Amino acid sequence: MRTADASLIAARGTRALLGLALLSTLMSIFICAQARQTLGEDLSADTSVHAQHAVVVAENAEAAAAGVEILKAGGNAIDAAVATSLATGVTHATSCGLGGGGFMLIYSARTGKFYALDYRERAPLKATCTMFFHDGKPDEEMARNGGLAVAVPGEVAGLDAALSRFGTMKFQQVAAPAIRLARDGHPIGEHMARGIAYMAPQISEDPGLKSVFLKADGSAPKIGDLIFQKKLAATLISLGNHPADKFYHGKLASQLSAFIQAHGGIISTADFAAYQPVWREPLHRAYLGEEVYVMPPPSSGGVVLEMLGMLEPGRLAGLGVNSPPYLARLIEVMRQGFVDREKYADPAFVNVPIATLLSPEHINQARDRALHHNLPAPDPTAAHDHGTAMLAVADSEGNVVVATTTINTIFGSKLMDPESGIILNDEMDDFAVAKGVPNAFKLEGVVRNEIAPGKRPLSSMSPTIVVKNGKPILAVGGSGGPTIITGVLQVVLDVVDYHMEPRAAVDLPRIHEQGVPDVVLIEQAMPAAARTALSEMGYKIRVVPMLGAVGAITIEPGNLRGAGDPRKGGMAAGY
Repeated sequence: MRTADASLIAARGTRALLGLALLSTLMSIFICAQARQTLGEDLSADTSVHAQHAVVVAENAEAAAAGVEILKAGGNAIDAAVATSLATGVTHATSCGLGGGGFMLIYSARTGKFYALDYRERAPLKATCTMFFHDGKPDEEMARNGGLAVAVPGEVAGLDAALSRFGTMKFQQVAAPAIRLARDGHPIGEHMARGIAYMAPQISEDPGLKSVFLKADGSAPKIGDLIFQKKLAATLISLGNHPADKFYHGKLASQLSAFIQAHGGIISTADFAAYQPVWREPLHRAYLGEEVYVMPPPSSGGVVLEMLGMLEPGRLAGLGVNSPPYLARLIEVMRQGFVDREKYADPAFVNVPIATLLSPEHINQARDRALHHNLPAPDPTAAHDHGTAMLAVADSEGNVVVATTTINTIFGSKLMDPESGIILNDEMDDFAVAKGVPNAFKLEGVVRNEIAPGKRPLSSMSPTIVVKNGKPILAVGGSGGPTIITGVLQVVLDVVDYHMEPRAAVDLPRIHEQGVPDVVLIEQAMPAAARTALSEMGYKIRVVPMLGAVGAITIEPGNLRGAGDPRKGGMAAGY
């Protein structure tokens, strides 16, 4: 592939659909970032660690510490990942928890193999593709707030499945840090404080959320104030050492179903009883002599692989990281990757042509389209899922885990069951909620991802592990909706092509382009000269404070380096 030149990066015309609604959605990702700048926080604080035995990366210090506590007690990476996920659901309740779901990518040192665990939420058995119509018109807000927005949670089933298959500890052992944080209180971090303040009017409308996350006078807590989630602590204890049985059958399932139905939802005890996590075959592809493993659909991991494939022949290292030619090449490849993302969906319902999408022939054609602007028409549908939290663990035995967990938007459906303390997701919004919404052209991607009973929605979550000589050398995950895909891509390139350590790779300014709207989101920290050069090339630029959050671990025997993302208060810990 030739070095980018004027013909490769010529100005693109304004597209018919600008997607202003999507810009609003994406800007919700940056609320926390804007607050951090307003508050004058030091974003250069060290969020990394260099350790000999094990490392945990999470989106706050308490969650990372929970994982390290389990590792020091003799647990392995899977034990620590479950503990970290549970603790994150307490300390990062705006984004994840028992009422959500996620993906987990595991490397087992004992077997030398990779495993992909899908515990994504599912549409209720009574769901229909027209369930979000009101007075004959589609109403997407119905998929974001209230009981009808809730999909069947998968978090407990997934964590139980991972622990049962690869863990060494019982559930109550790994849940102990989360129980302690919920019962005894934990100081509220900046990210959660900002989320609560932003959502205070809606929180005040739900008795469960209000009782935990607002003060007695109805005001939002401040950074450092203690948050107590005693009902959630009791629920974690009640799950015993067989959490999936307790959660999906019996009293708790009946209680949650009744609560959801009382708020307009359609989830029943039959939905809980029918839920099962799915062990899937990971996707993988070579990149510069190394092998990259990712989650398969309904994750967007394959999109990351396709983007890497399009970039591989380009000798990126020679362009200079974040140079204008490098960024221009990324923009075009990102855009084309999101075109192909529309072919992804739940493989139990739709034939996802993964073999074709990742074939050399298709990637060569996609590269040609991307770099010569031969994009297919019409434009791709906008990606619009967001929220989430990431974690990664590497232990002394060589096991590696990357997981992403979510309840979707801030505080999910804006409903907390007051008896269990569980915040319920609004994952139904990750489906195409109605025909023609949001895309008027009725694209294939919309059809593939439309609602069906028991279906899992398409997700941008893309846990990734890079392998050299059969051993993991890099673990990467992200949060922030569609910016997960492009954030993970850039950190992989920073480490593999430019040989950066995790902290430098994670801290480096990033860009994001997803086709619709045809706007390049670029972090404010990107050098002004690069931003100006892209504008002069004809790209429509929108400068934003920050883009999503990515965490990473590099792995060598006795030399583990991890970095959380300061954009969201992330932290790495180890020993």
